[in-house]
Amino acid sequence: MEHSTWLSFMRDRLLLMRELLSPDGSIWVHLDDVEQHRMRSLLDEVFGASNFISTVVWEKARGAKGDTDISTSQDYIAVYAMDRRKWKDARNLLVRSSSQLSRYANPDDDPRGPWRQGADGTAKSGGEDARFPIVLPSGRTVTPPEGNYWRFTQARFETAKAEGRVYFGRGGDSMPVIKTYLAEAKEGVVPHSWWSSDEVGSNQEAKRDHLRKMFPDIVPFATPKPERLLQRIIHIGTNPGDIVLDCFGGSGATAAVAHKMGRRWLTCEISESTVATFTKPRLAKVVDGADPGGITSPPGDVPVADLPDGIAPTDIRKAARLVKDLQTAGLLDVDSDFLKALANLSKTRPSEPTWHGGGGFRTLKIAPSMYDVTPAGILLADWATNGRFSRAVAGQLGYEWEPDAAPLCGRRGRMRLAVFDGAIGAEETRQALAALGDQERLTLVAKVLLPGAEEVIAAAPRGCRLLKAPRDLLSRGAARRKAATAAREASTVAAP
Repeated sequence: MEHSTWLSFMRDRLLLMRELLSPDGSIWVHLDDVEQHRMRSLLDEVFGASNFISTVVWEKARGAKGDTDISTSQDYIAVYAMDRRKWKDARNLLVRSSSQLSRYANPDDDPRGPWRQGADGTAKSGGEDARFPIVLPSGRTVTPPEGNYWRFTQARFETAKAEGRVYFGRGGDSMPVIKTYLAEAKEGVVPHSWWSSDEVGSNQEAKRDHLRKMFPDIVPFATPKPERLLQRIIHIGTNPGDIVLDCFGGSGATAAVAHKMGRRWLTCEISESTVATFTKPRLAKVVDGADPGGITSPPGDVPVADLPDGIAPTDIRKAARLVKDLQTAGLLDVDSDFLKALANLSKTRPSEPTWHGGGGFRTLKIAPSMYDVTPAGILLADWATNGRFSRAVAGQLGYEWEPDAAPLCGRRGRMRLAVFDGAIGAEETRQALAALGDQERLTLVAKVLLPGAEEVIAAAPRGCRLLKAPRDLLSRGAARRKAATAAREASTVAAP
């Protein structure tokens, strides 16, 4: 599409998505390098610049392509909240990785457990309360150099020292550090904006390790998203039981991950062939426990070798790449046995599966709109007649379709629905009311209301109503949207 056409296409959809977001909800928009700057402006317009959270940079590919000016390794994910203040309170932290945990140690056998150095050393800026002499356990006195300051105040240092939280090195003669204990740290870490392929996977991983295994006889999508990427997004933005919506379903990756993570989900795809070939079969495999890829097993394979704490196979792979680069540059000379040893240490095996199937889903085909916009106004479409008209009205008003209960055709709790393709008068209205059970109420819809129908409904039990199509159907939908918007705006105004 042309840029302007694409932006108009997306604006219409973003406005509808905004109506569906919960007060603490968020929207994650995956973009390439071509459109991301234009989309940011559009997202600012729809969600408000103050609700911009971050632009996540995802390393979608490790290798470089040789058939372009500059090989692009990254895509972008623009993140906006319905209300940033509410979202920040609701969003989830990430689990600490093995490399992050390795920053905590316990060289002095502190009974409070592993720690890492917090405020330590000196800085170029600070107040006079951060410039004072400290007597080390060795007896040596240290002071920041001229123009430098401690990274902590004297009051904080004295408090930490009294609590046994200051470390002066094994010999008691090193610059002091204030300990930050793992047991006292947050349960997770704040998400950052750079997501490497080692952490969340790449396009190639999704294509090679997942889609091709599920669909070996079909050419997969060119740039599918890895399940690990979607797992991180869904973990940060939702909790079990929340609803995840993907408006561009494709292979069904988002729905598959949401299902495995215990979220409710809804996915849409305009191409029927894509649904039949990829989306529906993939989700059926998830439900049946026949989807071994993606996050079916815990993220991160298990090392084959017994590696030291804090060292992961990905660390060894990075070291191997560095050694090869240095060797290629002539700065290092290593034999093939050393490289083979590194390769063996970096080997992994799949984790034991944690997803074994379960749950279910429904597939719905969205019908054409039963309304046509004409110069004379909004009219019912030509196809909206007889049973198709009744079924469309039941769907719009939220009734369960019951085609074999004439003159009634839908149910929603104690409310029943009757739809007439044509005119109704007093007699037809009495007939529909007579079909009700005890304590049931009626919504009656017709294209033309004859004299006497409204009087009969007015005398019926409270809760019964008479609607004229399409006038009252459109006004009720508009009223619901207006009420929802007003409630959302009132909630935003009332927020602290």
